[in-house]
Amino acid sequence: MSASRRATRGFHRLARLFVTRIPTGLVLALMLTGGAAAGPFEDGLAADDRGDYATAARLYRLAAEQDAAEAGDLYGDGLAADDRGDYATAARLYRLAAEQGLAEAQNNLGALYGDGKGVPQNYTEAVKWYRLAGEQGLAEAQNKLGALYGDGKGVPQDYTEAVKWYRLAAEQGVAEAQNNLGDLYGDGKGVPQDWTEAVKWYRLAAEEGAANAQDNLGRMYALGAGVPQDYVQAHMWFNLAASKSSRIRDMAISDREAVASKMTPEQLAEAQRLAREWQPK
Repeated sequence: MSASRRATRGFHRLARLFVTRIPTGLVLALMLTGGAAAGPFEDGLAADDRGDYATAARLYRLAAEQDAAEAGDLYGDGLAADDRGDYATAARLYRLAAEQGLAEAQNNLGALYGDGKGVPQNYTEAVKWYRLAGEQGLAEAQNKLGALYGDGKGVPQDYTEAVKWYRLAAEQGVAEAQNNLGDLYGDGKGVPQDWTEAVKWYRLAAEEGAANAQDNLGRMYALGAGVPQDYVQAHMWFNLAASKSSRIRDMAISDREAVASKMTPEQLAEAQRLAREWQPK
């Protein structure tokens, strides 16, 4: 049977048997390629044709699971190549696993395209692979896709789409996405400007220990934007951000010194106590 005919038949069979809960990416890979386990897939079609749907569902699942095992092995080998700096091999192995629907491999292949490692830099390809992974719910890919929409790399700049993807990742607890979503609410890009929402997302990321979000939250307290003005809280968050080795450390120190000049000795002592006692959530 031709691959296209098998894919067409498989689509209708699998759509009818969606209750088997075979992962979507693996289903698509099986439909398009016939699967690494062509035997179980073909046997499933035969069982489906004769009306034995329970057997068909079992065989479809077996085919998907065999493809999943193969994809996992390819992905593991890709990670090993990536770790040793052999990016060309990593890209080849990630691609094989990604084409079988493995979200982590799709995400990592997107990263290689974005960085131009092992493949020519190509943001359009990065978007393609991040999207495939993001649509499967992988938070890291959703965050990266939000960044590409925000920067207009590989896609036309679209803050509404950036908000959409950042929110999906932020709701899964990705601190970088939470901070970036806070930025968009603060700037009114892709959403109406809303300082309260900005504070909400900055706080979630800051409480996880993200230095940039801690500095941003400190600024909100210093300005009284989205929260009542509170120099003690501002100083505490600036102090926490400044305590980390990060690209915003110098900025956080400058922010801390600026707000400290407006505080009493008692307020400074309280802010420093709060910073010492703070623990990430």
